[in-house]
Amino acid sequence: MLFESLAPYLIYRRSIQIEVLPFPVIGSLNGVHMFGSSHDVTLQSTVTEDAKIVWRVFHDSVTLITIAQNDDADDCHYNNLLNLVFNAMVLLVGIEEVSNIKNVEKFKKEIKVCYNLVDRILGIKGSWGFSQLTNTVETIAAPENAVLQNFLDAFTEAAESTFGCLFIDGKIAVATKKWWSLSANELVLLSLLLSSLTSCTSRDIPIYLPDNHPTVPHRLMTFQLTRGIEVCVICGPSPSLTDLEPEILRFWKPSYDSLRSVLKLSSRNFPTNLSLDHNTLGFLLINKETNCCLCSINPTFNGGHPDETLSFSQRREVLRSFYKRMVGTFFSSVVPGSDSGPSEFSHQAMESYITTETHKCYALMSGSHQLFVVYGEGIPTYAMRSITQKTFALLTKDRNISV
Repeated sequence: MLFESLAPYLIYRRSIQIEVLPFPVIGSLNGVHMFGSSHDVTLQSTVTEDAKIVWRVFHDSVTLITIAQNDDADDCHYNNLLNLVFNAMVLLVGIEEVSNIKNVEKFKKEIKVCYNLVDRILGIKGSWGFSQLTNTVETIAAPENAVLQNFLDAFTEAAESTFGCLFIDGKIAVATKKWWSLSANELVLLSLLLSSLTSCTSRDIPIYLPDNHPTVPHRLMTFQLTRGIEVCVICGPSPSLTDLEPEILRFWKPSYDSLRSVLKLSSRNFPTNLSLDHNTLGFLLINKETNCCLCSINPTFNGGHPDETLSFSQRREVLRSFYKRMVGTFFSSVVPGSDSGPSEFSHQAMESYITTETHKCYALMSGSHQLFVVYGEGIPTYAMRSITQKTFALLTKDRNISV
């Protein structure tokens, strides 16, 4: 992965090995885009034998270029990635600094604070998640969430805020109504920011909300309740971090058993009382209205089907690849621009599937929900539709799952 700057032009390269692009290559990529612009031509993307290059200009100030392996996915996925990278800078330095660059060298120093978050978005720091791919925030559905919601509401009120969330193992367990009212872009960026930070007892970070308040600074305060669990609030000038730190034990000590129970569920992400078909290796459930998603690559604690051939990391990659193949081509989603491909068809696709030698995948869309499932190769192709529909009913009707 490369993060290089050329005037206000930022170039990101994603590859298997970290390498620095030669300056002439950076200049050529920038130059060909500028040449097109000077002739009233907007260069959006191009492909080579094994790569795809996408350009995106923001506020006539910053041009982002992404270079990635060409996986035949729709351009909306790369544009969404570039949009997140740009808004990561807005989140941490504000829109005025990003859209009105007066001193390039000073700007390059200012945005160093964004590097960890950008690395997280691009999958360099930590594993590739589904938030930056789907533009929805990952959640964990646990029976204890209803109880934890009461603890969170009480603590948020004590913090003189209406924005609060409980972050468990990189996912949101519960959040206040005002937190859920944030835009999809803001929800995803805040979650990725939290997962990109080094673990510590407490933090007080200045942030801007890219869609709601891009010019007004806020304070994101986080408190570690135990390893892997943080409570977060967005505040104004008060209270101070030192004022809230003594309140943590008083508000959250009674919830310790519930917190531990939810943390134990984090590898599965949904209640253990729900039993899915034994052929199921993983799933991704998305709600386009709430900007939330629920995913699991370990739907059964015993590792799945006895004949399964996919590791957990492979299941995650298959789910990602399947989602990218479907969205923007057959399905529209929360990802901006994903409706251009499906709109070319005379009808709206509601279901689709693929089969390979090692696994099978099925996608289903119903109302605001989308479900993507990975099965072992042993499942009969004719059975995938009915099993996916049963899985969808289980996940959307269970009272402990609010996706």
